[in-house]
Amino acid sequence: QVQLVESGGGLVQDGGSLRLSCAASGLTFSNYVMGWFRQAPGKEREIVSAISWNGGSTYYADSAKGRFTISRDNAKNTVYLQMNSLKPEDTAVYYCATAAGLGYYIDARRYNYWGQGTQVTVSS
Repeated sequence: QVQLVESGGGLVQDGGSLRLSCAASGLTFSNYVMGWFRQAPGKEREIVSAISWNGGSTYYADSAKGRFTISRDNAKNTVYLQMNSLKPEDTAVYYCATAAGLGYYIDARRYNYWGQGTQVTVSS
């Protein structure tokens, strides 16, 4: 079955950086679009970034533009989220998700499979 395993979360100071990874198994990775979402306490899950099957198209939420970079390595079945200039408001559980397709999806309902999440905490 499809499994997604996130890693790379942790505690970082305001202005710091983290690189999240999501390793996928049980699927032909290059046939799937990938997305990163996050959910802060008391808030709804929101899209952070998404990437097409070959990395040729990407999407960033306004909150992520200029600070975060999504990438994928189809040979390693892994998608990454490089997060720079982190702010306390970036504190959340970050999830990767996947769905079959070529472009990218912004709506969480389009994604069929989800990881367990990794906690990112940015201290002020």
